[in-house]
Amino acid sequence: MSTPPPENGPEDVNNRSFWMPGNYHSTVKRTENAFLACNDMVACFQERARVERQYAQQLSEWSNKWKPLVDASPLYGSLLQAWQCFLSSADRIAALHSSICRSLVSEDGDRIRTWQKDTFHKKLFGGFKESQDFDTGFARAQKPWAKKLKKLDKAKAAFHKASRKEQAAMDREAHAQGNPDIAIEKQRKIQEERELARAETEKVRGRYEKVLEEVTRYAPRYMEEMESIFDQSQEEERKRISFLKQAFLSIHRHLDVTNNEGVKAAYNELHNTLMAINEVEDLRWWKNTQGPGMPTDWPHFQDWTPDKKSKKGKKDLDLKEPIERVVMIGGVRVRALYDYTGQETDELSFKAGEEFLKIEDEDDQGWCRGMMDGGREGLYPANYVEVV
Repeated sequence: MSTPPPENGPEDVNNRSFWMPGNYHSTVKRTENAFLACNDMVACFQERARVERQYAQQLSEWSNKWKPLVDASPLYGSLLQAWQCFLSSADRIAALHSSICRSLVSEDGDRIRTWQKDTFHKKLFGGFKESQDFDTGFARAQKPWAKKLKKLDKAKAAFHKASRKEQAAMDREAHAQGNPDIAIEKQRKIQEERELARAETEKVRGRYEKVLEEVTRYAPRYMEEMESIFDQSQEEERKRISFLKQAFLSIHRHLDVTNNEGVKAAYNELHNTLMAINEVEDLRWWKNTQGPGMPTDWPHFQDWTPDKKSKKGKKDLDLKEPIERVVMIGGVRVRALYDYTGQETDELSFKAGEEFLKIEDEDDQGWCRGMMDGGREGLYPANYVEVV
C-alpha cells in the first residue's frame, strides 16, 4: 500500500533523494530483503504445516477411540449410521489435513527453496552477486556526478565567501564617506579595497556559474545511466513479486478446502487480497518513494544573502567544521579477491591475489585508499579485497 511522502523541506527531500550520492542503497538492498523474506515465508508455512499435521492426528485419535464404542452402542438404524458418519467424516478430514501438511512442506516449501536457490547467487565472502552487480553499476554511474557536486559546492562556498568580503568592504566605505575623522587618503584606500572585492566577487561568481553549467549539462547523462541500472533492478523485483504472488496463491489453493460459508467468505476475502497483488502498482510506488520519481531539489544558482549585522565592536567568525578523514598509521595489509582495472587516474589497478596496503577506511561511496608496494596511491572498491 503506497503512502504519501512526508512533508519536509527541500533540503531534507534532497538529502533523501535517489539521485543524491549513496541513496541508491535501499534499492540494492531489496535483493537481500527478498532472500530473507523467502526464509521467513518457508518457516511460516512449515509451522502451519505442523498445525495441520497435529490437527489430523488428533482427529484420527478421536475417531479411533470412539469407533468401537459407537459400533457397540445400543443405537441402531439411521441414528447409528448418523453417529458413525461423524467418525468416518473425521477420518476423511484427517486425511485431507495430512495432505495439506505434505503440500505445504514438499510442494510449496520446496518450490520456494528451489526458486530462491536459482534466483539468488551467494558470493563466497557474503552478499549476493545480484546485489553487487547493481551496487557496482550505481556506484560507477554516480562517481563522476558526486565529484561534480563536490566541485560545485566548493565553487559556491568560494562565491559566498567573496560576497561576504565585498559586503564588508561596502560597509567600511559607507562608514568612511563624509566622516571628517578619516583622512582622504584612507578613504581612497577603502574605496580601492571595495573595488578589488567587487572584482574578485565577479570573478568567483563566473567560476561558480561555469561549474553549475557543467553540472547541469552532465545531469541528463547521469540520469540516463542511473535509470538504466534502476530499470534492471525493477525488472528483477517485478519477477520476484510475480513469483511470490503465485507462491501465495498455491498455498491458498491448498488451504482453501472447506465449504462452510463463513470460512469460505474468509478465504474468498483472502483470495481477493492475494489477487490484488499488482506488480505494476508496487513498482510505481517504489519508484516514487525510493527511486527516480522522488522529488528532488536539482542544483541551481543560489545567490548570497548578507548575514545580519553583529553588534558594534564584534566580528563575525567564519567557522568551518573540519572534515574527518580516517587515516591508518602504517596501513593494513589486504589481498585482492578479483581483478580490477582503474577507471580514473586516481584509481588503482590490480590482479586477484595481489597484496598491498589499505591506508584509509571506506568512504560513503564504498571506496578505500590504498598504496601499492611501488609507492603508488589511489582509490579502489572496498569489496574487492579482504584483510590478510
